[in-house]
Amino acid sequence: MANTEAQRNVLMLCGDYMEDFEAMVPFQALQAYGVSIDAVCPGKKAGDVCRTAIHDFRGHQTYSESRGHNFTLNATFEDIEVSKYDGLVIPGGRSPEYLSLNDSVIDLVKKFSNSGKPIASLCYGQMILAGAGCLKGRKCTSYPAVKPVLVDAGAHWVEPDTMSACAVHENIITAVTYESHPKFIQLFVKALGGTIKGSEKRILFLCGDYMEDYEVMVPFQSLQALGCCVDAVCPKKAAGDKCPTAVHDFEGDQTYTEKPGHDFTLTANFEGIDASSYDALVIPGGRAPEYLALDGSVIKLVKEFMEAEKPVASICHGQQILAAAGVLKGRKCTAYPAVKLQVVLSGAKWLEPDPIDRCFTDGNLVTGAAWPGHPQFISQLMSLLGVWVSF
Repeated sequence: MANTEAQRNVLMLCGDYMEDFEAMVPFQALQAYGVSIDAVCPGKKAGDVCRTAIHDFRGHQTYSESRGHNFTLNATFEDIEVSKYDGLVIPGGRSPEYLSLNDSVIDLVKKFSNSGKPIASLCYGQMILAGAGCLKGRKCTSYPAVKPVLVDAGAHWVEPDTMSACAVHENIITAVTYESHPKFIQLFVKALGGTIKGSEKRILFLCGDYMEDYEVMVPFQSLQALGCCVDAVCPKKAAGDKCPTAVHDFEGDQTYTEKPGHDFTLTANFEGIDASSYDALVIPGGRAPEYLALDGSVIKLVKEFMEAEKPVASICHGQQILAAAGVLKGRKCTAYPAVKLQVVLSGAKWLEPDPIDRCFTDGNLVTGAAWPGHPQFISQLMSLLGVWVSF
């Protein structure tokens, strides 16, 4: 439930087959900024799971869908008191189709709207706002397919010029897709009374095919939302090329499961990359590090960041690259537990990730074990960069 000691307390309205990124990116980004956020779903309680959907654009006339991560709720819908929260977030995906018909959901959203508290809604989430009668006479955007519903609800439709567009009218923030996250999250932080300081840092992401889906996009967009300039590169690929990603999840087996994730679009060319022009390096996990650790140009790049003592943040299997680069000797470090042997053999002092979301900072190095640790992982990198959010 809401942490009364946090700078702000926010509620996220979840449902089965909400869009994967549209739930987890704002959920973990806001926590990294010091905001307490409760995720609830009608008919479910804290500890229950919502299935998510991966919606992607792969050259067809509409988006594709596949199974995403399992999203664990951390609060119970029936226990919610609107007065305890400073704002509401509504992810998109397919869940708003049925949530918009739920009387208890509509009542909850009306209470937030009538109070004037910030409401940030994404993609198909605006169907719930329409069902609650919150959009009449208000400027609003969404995923284009939702336009007829919003117009019929009396909204002033704002045509999105890109899939990253946002619109603001009084206390309501609306956005088109997860591509909108950097601006969407930034606008919501501002609506909560937040100020971002120390931004405009330049950060490089070292990407590869089948890196973990969350482990690239959550920190990537969280840092963009802070106003940082973030580039993503991959050996033998150029700006505009894509890397397929992997969804690694914990579903009761002895190790993680894997499913296809979103395609991730690179923003810069790997060839000719200059480490001196960046303030920090981020290395996502997944399966990409297994082969990136064998690439001499990758090893050279990592060594340049470490030798310059610039912040380097690596998560999960990303530490395989650090081990191969020989930069872990004598350093305190954690990683996904299956990588422990390689980390220890490289001369690092192993730090047990217990619980799995625990992250550690040793000098310029931030390490984490898996994507549940993103709030700590991003927050610790922010500290090294001198970036913070105040309310």
